[in-house]
Amino acid sequence: MNKVEEGIAAHIGEERLARLQGVKIGIAGCGGLGSNCAMHLVRSGFTRFTLVDFDRVEYSNLNRQAFFGSQVGQFKAEALAANMRAVNPDLDLDIYVERVDVARVKKLFGDCDAVVEAFDRAAAKKRLVEALLPLGRLVVSASGIGGCGDGDALATRKVRDNFYLIGDGVTECSLDTPPLSPRVGIAAAKQADVILAHFLGPMNSKEGA
Repeated sequence: MNKVEEGIAAHIGEERLARLQGVKIGIAGCGGLGSNCAMHLVRSGFTRFTLVDFDRVEYSNLNRQAFFGSQVGQFKAEALAANMRAVNPDLDLDIYVERVDVARVKKLFGDCDAVVEAFDRAAAKKRLVEALLPLGRLVVSASGIGGCGDGDALATRKVRDNFYLIGDGVTECSLDTPPLSPRVGIAAAKQADVILAHFLGPMNSKEGA
């Protein structure tokens, strides 16, 4: 256990931390949702991840994604891995610089316990979720996170036992309601919170305290 992990254990206990470190999380898309969610999960104590994204960091991404100006031009999956390791250097990361092809979902995420759906387009989100659900993994998706204001409208809905959906379900990202840091960040944090609560269990228990 390194010093960062000792610091996390001071809040949740060594037993709970060990439980989280046994979980593997898939991040399907390392943009606004995926990059911010991954950073929350690293700070929560998770250490095993699969990161998948084909794209490179652009200046237009910096308004909402967990990257820096010095990383513009880098592949998002690799840049996110570097930022995650800046928090905890002892991470176990599988990094794939490629599109998430539905035909490869089982290959990419078959050994994951949970997957964060973090795509931009509604049709791609639907295809990915439909491919993931039969695997029986926890899937946390988001829909309707564009624009700003009324952050409380970004609800967490349990669609089925292994599928949660975050967002207002209406306000897609567009020219009129662009993807902006606050609402994208709220949705990403809610995705991370669902995963943390699922694997951590109730915090009012004395176990691992």
